[in-house]
Amino acid sequence: MKTLIEFKTSLQTPHPAEQLSPALKALWYDAKGDWHRAHAQVDHLSYHESAWVHAYLHRKEGDIGNADYWYRRAGKNRPDSSLDEEWEQLVLQLL
Repeated sequence: MKTLIEFKTSLQTPHPAEQLSPALKALWYDAKGDWHRAHAQVDHLSYHESAWVHAYLHRKEGDIGNADYWYRRAGKNRPDSSLDEEWEQLVLQLL
C-alpha cells in the first residue's frame, strides 16, 4: 500500500492488511471507529511515529494532557488542524 487512496479503500475490508505497521493499523482501526483497538496497536510502543499516533488518539479522545505528553514524546506540538487533517497527515507520513 503506497497511497492515501489505497489506504482509504482498504477501509472497506474487514481487516487491515498484514504488511501495515502497528501505527498504520492503529489509524486503520481508528478510521473504522474502533478507538480501543487503535490504541492497543501503539500503547506499548515508544518510537516517534507511534508516539505521534498515540498523541492523536488521545487528542481525539479528548484527553489533552495525555495527548500533549505523547506529542512531546513524538517531538511534535499539538496541531491546530482538525482531527481529520491530522489523520491524513499521519497516514501520508507513515506510508
